Amino acid sequence: MATKQGAKARRHYGGRTAEERAGQRRERLLRAALELFGTQGYSATSIEQLCSAASISTRSFYEEMSSREQLLIALADDIIGRAVAAALAEIEAADELPIAERIARGVRVYLQITCRTPASARVCYIEVVGVSDAVERWRAGWRTRFRELLQDEAERAVSRGEARRRDYRLFAIAVIGAVNSMAQELARHEPESPLTPDDICDEISALVLAGIA
Repeated sequence: MATKQGAKARRHYGGRTAEERAGQRRERLLRAALELFGTQGYSATSIEQLCSAASISTRSFYEEMSSREQLLIALADDIIGRAVAAALAEIEAADELPIAERIARGVRVYLQITCRTPASARVCYIEVVGVSDAVERWRAGWRTRFRELLQDEAERAVSRGEARRRDYRLFAIAVIGAVNSMAQELARHEPESPLTPDDICDEISALVLAGIA
């Protein structure tokens, strides 16, 4: 009986299960990472600083993440995953519109989430670049998914008579590169050359129109 009670006490502490406590620690870590990586930068942020900002111990950090690198990937993956889901929903809702407008709408929603704050924009478009081989593989995985999504949209445009039939792989890569490059400029907040999500969407719309002509 004592053993069962002890196990139950370990599972529930302060009215929360171990899984709930772990989830809360993870959320605090992600918030701390967004604040610190998004302001002072990934390379300038130590695990000790992250633990202090998240109000957790170093031991608890390593129970959730194997390294700062894994935390950076988890943070960016969370933001980008939500942005992609919202963008896909927007594209589906705009199914009757021409491809250039559908993609522009999807990009706008995507940027509204990834660039919702200066910190999130910096994490998604600046801090994840050139960190390590593991982070580059993660970035390559997302580029592949984006390319496939854009190719699917192009093929749908072909089936609807909006575009001529051809290989749209390079077209998709060009659109991805353009969005990322312009989003990086947006994230840098250069006062001499201000840029807005609407500016980016206008350019992407023009690029899509040229690419399917």
